[in-house]
Amino acid sequence: MSQTVSQPATDPAGEGVPPHRYTPALAQRIELEWQDRWEREGTFHTPNPTGRLAEGFERVADRPKAFLMDMFPYPSGAGLHVGHPLGYLGTDVTSRFLRMDGRNVLHPMGYDAFGLPAEQYAVQTGQHPRITTEANIAAIRAQLRRLGVDHDERRTFATIDPGYYRWTQWIFLKIFGAWFDEEAGRARPVEELVAELDAGTREPAPGTNPTGRPWAELPDADKRRVVDAHRLAYLHQAPVNWCPGLGTVLSNEEVTPDGRSERGNFPVFRRPLTQWMMRITAYAERLLADLDRLDWSDSVKQMQRNWIGRSTGARIRFAAGEQAIEVFTTRPDTLFGATYVVLAPEHPLVEALTADAWPDGTDPRWTGGAATPGEAVREYQRQASRRSELDRQNEAREKTGVWLGTTAVNPVTGRELPVFVADYVLTGYGTGAIMAVPGEDSRDWEFAAVFGLPVVRTVQPPEGFEGGAYTGSGPMVNSSNEHVSLDGLTDKATAIARMTEWLVAAGHGEATTTYKLRDWLFSRQRYWGEPFPVVYAVDGDDAGLPRAVPESLLPVLLPEVDDYSPKTFADDDAESAPEPPLSRVPEWTTVELDLGDGLRTYRRETNTMPNWAGSCWYYLRYLDPGDDAQMVDPELERYWLGPRSPGDVGGVDLYVGGMEHAVLHLLYARFWHKVLHDLGYVSSEEPFRRLVNQGYISAYAYTDERGFYVPAADVVEEDGRFLYEGRPVNREYGKIGKSLKNMVTPDEMIGAYGADTFRVYEMSTGPLEQSRPWDTKAVVGSQRLLQRIWRVVVDEATGAVRVDDATPSDDVLRALHRAIAGVRDGMATLRFNVAIARIAELTNALTATYGADAAVPRSVAEPLVLLVSPLAPHLGEELWARLGHDSSVAWAGFPVADEQWLVEDTVEVAVQVNGKVRAQVSVPAGADAAALEAVARADERVAVQLAGKTVRRVVAVPGRLVNFVVA
Repeated sequence: MSQTVSQPATDPAGEGVPPHRYTPALAQRIELEWQDRWEREGTFHTPNPTGRLAEGFERVADRPKAFLMDMFPYPSGAGLHVGHPLGYLGTDVTSRFLRMDGRNVLHPMGYDAFGLPAEQYAVQTGQHPRITTEANIAAIRAQLRRLGVDHDERRTFATIDPGYYRWTQWIFLKIFGAWFDEEAGRARPVEELVAELDAGTREPAPGTNPTGRPWAELPDADKRRVVDAHRLAYLHQAPVNWCPGLGTVLSNEEVTPDGRSERGNFPVFRRPLTQWMMRITAYAERLLADLDRLDWSDSVKQMQRNWIGRSTGARIRFAAGEQAIEVFTTRPDTLFGATYVVLAPEHPLVEALTADAWPDGTDPRWTGGAATPGEAVREYQRQASRRSELDRQNEAREKTGVWLGTTAVNPVTGRELPVFVADYVLTGYGTGAIMAVPGEDSRDWEFAAVFGLPVVRTVQPPEGFEGGAYTGSGPMVNSSNEHVSLDGLTDKATAIARMTEWLVAAGHGEATTTYKLRDWLFSRQRYWGEPFPVVYAVDGDDAGLPRAVPESLLPVLLPEVDDYSPKTFADDDAESAPEPPLSRVPEWTTVELDLGDGLRTYRRETNTMPNWAGSCWYYLRYLDPGDDAQMVDPELERYWLGPRSPGDVGGVDLYVGGMEHAVLHLLYARFWHKVLHDLGYVSSEEPFRRLVNQGYISAYAYTDERGFYVPAADVVEEDGRFLYEGRPVNREYGKIGKSLKNMVTPDEMIGAYGADTFRVYEMSTGPLEQSRPWDTKAVVGSQRLLQRIWRVVVDEATGAVRVDDATPSDDVLRALHRAIAGVRDGMATLRFNVAIARIAELTNALTATYGADAAVPRSVAEPLVLLVSPLAPHLGEELWARLGHDSSVAWAGFPVADEQWLVEDTVEVAVQVNGKVRAQVSVPAGADAAALEAVARADERVAVQLAGKTVRRVVAVPGRLVNFVVA
């Protein structure tokens, strides 16, 4: 942590230093004393309107509430670097300002503590990940405390606390126990679904009853299967990124473009595995529509829109023997140009449509060099399983594929189209099958060129078009049969509507909307995560079907294990299957329970939840982390998160975090919150009303001759060259962090300057959303500003307070109230650099007016202290106390500008002669045209320009300019 307070790195040495100067040593002593006092007195304890934390609410009952929070940190061993506090200090300054400005402010902090780094450390060392994680949490809490943040420590928790993940498991059970009613557009309990199925008022949704028998005739186990197929949390055999070398399934983000694991560089295979899924796709339309109701940046909203990927078009069926291949297209008007069909390698129809033998005359380019279609397809699927989705979508990669040896019928032309399997089609997008229109799609054109497939243009290219796929607009051609004609149409919307209408009427398709968004893969083959509150019967008709653990048995605790590693396999063993660490604890995995049908033996789910789970709802638990009876008290949720007015979505008033979480975390949290809203557990429709992404802090980084980063702190500059251990290195600029080895820690800065100087420097470098460079040398400027503010109040020689009760001059009052207005604007807009600049201007004005010896009026000194307190809270507390106040400055009222001092008494007006500016003159703010002309003529510089000349015309615009038109 910080250096010893008696030996700060920048303390001046030698004689001549005033004994009461605000030095780093004094700053650190003041800071530690005030941090102890805040903790002792509970200065930042935020009262709730009811419940366990309601003490003191009468003090703030008439205040509007404000709930501010940060995206909570993952407690890694490296702790915080100077980039992390940017957001934390931004919310802290805002929190302190709003409290002083009359709000009841909730500003908590917690820890997102389940995750891979601690588990990997446990694998390597054998130390339990909880030990590592809790030690890291303690270190980061100490760093945050030393920064002086105003978190209510009573509300701090970590996602690994059993008292917390008990409720994560409870939420999972609520999602598992719900289904999405398409007609109502919301989630409902599955008990209501069963009741409607039993009453005959509802039929099972398409695809949920594979037996085809009426609901009433189904055995209980089959009814269970039908219901399970409706649930928002469900088991599904999904294609996943399986890494045998790591023994676990990876997210897309953990796979490199060349199909290897980001960690360890092991091969990754796409293969189907049964996994827990969350039916987030049911909420796609609401997640999309409600973005317009949020106070988020346009860039983040657009990222979410792109991820959800709403597309309107038509679902078209291509007959293929006894099967039907369904494709989704946004351009059904190009159906006449479809010349082949492509299935993703994982498509469920691939096996059924693969022919036994190649027909006579098969083009050798279509066979992949295999003797039979089955051999060709199996080999191609094996190769495709080694490629990541990013690689498969790479436009630059040559198109590959094989023919299934069968055809499908184009419903609008009646032509037989060859059916290929190719990995540029993904099973997770649309239907996992496409109709290929090479005349209008560049990917299809490239594939057709490789395999010698025909091209039929349905849109006429303009004259001079040089070939290839034409993706522009033009009149429709080659697009008619005896039933429908699009030829000659130039309006794409009209052509799409006409073709869709014909498809529906002919029974070949229907208009539909689809989304790029896929259901959330919710299983991890790891130890360090929340256990699923789910068991499976080991025998009977319902064997293998999931059952919810009773709420009375929550939390389902993680057992102790000797080996934290998932079982690994040979790198190329694509057919292997995960063996999670929990599966090796038989005394935990096997359990006897009575779930309403007698005592039976069950096995527990041995996968764990992803670390996204705990971060989906933590803002709700901040309201009262100690509530053992409920996830959140409805009254507290309405108070802190409820809608402000009809149509308001509610949610956290200000949420600050990095752009790296702009999609997944926010999308998952919004999904969970909407389910909880539908089920009646929260009144708000969205979790985060306002979102701000703080910028990044960058600093110089250095690479050696191998391109490896070297520690930036050990690089020296000699004669314009940069050297590390005597060898030249290259300098570049990059985001501060471990990977670039250019970390600067807040501990170093606090040890050298004190926390307040560090806070002011970080906040002075730009608006919160803006990225900025780090310059350690520039920190001294913030230190000097705080020293000047200290001297306004404290005599450096004697330590006495330098204020009196004199009346300030008009100029001083004008400077004070302009500063107040500017600081308020900077605080409200998160442009803390603007607030600091206005504080500096006021400080300089006071120094210029009163000098080093004269006392400053108390009516000016106290507002200055209040203005700087949110930014430099320890300094503010100390000066406030020295000015004679017993209570904390954190609860003092923030100054309000007096409008009379914001009105300009005089304005600067430009004086022109024949359109050229010759002078600037000061005139009363309300001066009319005649007065402007008189003042301008009286100015010596203007008089020289007018001497001996005839003034033909005078243009005087009050408050702006005077222009003399002369001969």
